[in-house]
Amino acid sequence: MNRISEVSFRAVSLTTASRFAEASELYRAVFGYLDPAYGLNPRLLGALASNGGSVVGILDGSDKLVAFAYGFCGTDRRGFYHYSQSAVVAADQQGHGLGRMLKHAQREVALSHGMSRMRWTYDPMQLRNAHFNLDVLGARGRWFAPDMYGPGTDRVIVEWDLTREQPAIPSALTELVLPSDSAELRRSFEGLLAQGLVAVSCRRLPDGNGAYYFGPADDA
Repeated sequence: MNRISEVSFRAVSLTTASRFAEASELYRAVFGYLDPAYGLNPRLLGALASNGGSVVGILDGSDKLVAFAYGFCGTDRRGFYHYSQSAVVAADQQGHGLGRMLKHAQREVALSHGMSRMRWTYDPMQLRNAHFNLDVLGARGRWFAPDMYGPGTDRVIVEWDLTREQPAIPSALTELVLPSDSAELRRSFEGLLAQGLVAVSCRRLPDGNGAYYFGPADDA
């Protein structure tokens, strides 16, 4: 029997100091962080939860925290949006759809606070994450942040319209086969975005390579 049918998962907002501490421990375990400088302060999670941010988790049937995400309000010249800083799923629970549950739980929090858009980042070389963000959720890759966290950490910034159902893929698409060189991917990605296009899809090709697909921003 498939494990997902044996385990009941539920999404909740985390509100207690013990849950914030549990989330902090899960964060370190998933990413393998040993240096305290890369830890996540439980008090920060408490402050976010009390001041318009999102701190959501997924509990299994025994009420154990197996996934969580947190975010906060951001703003730019286009207005306010919810920024999802991080989402983590325990290693033994990945592949069960918990990432989607987390994002939709964050969506509910953001909507309750009057936000209609959510943003987050991902590594453009990670095809699975790209497909999830663009094709499964329907977010759009609108900006490219080179070396966001230091050398070799290029990121795509996606924006998710929280008020719309899954947007249709534009009929006219520009294909970008994923190059093996990250510098070439950066140049190609930035060049397409500069043309007013946005990343709308990422798929694995029959030969095993991956490809991004870009369409007009107004249609995305």
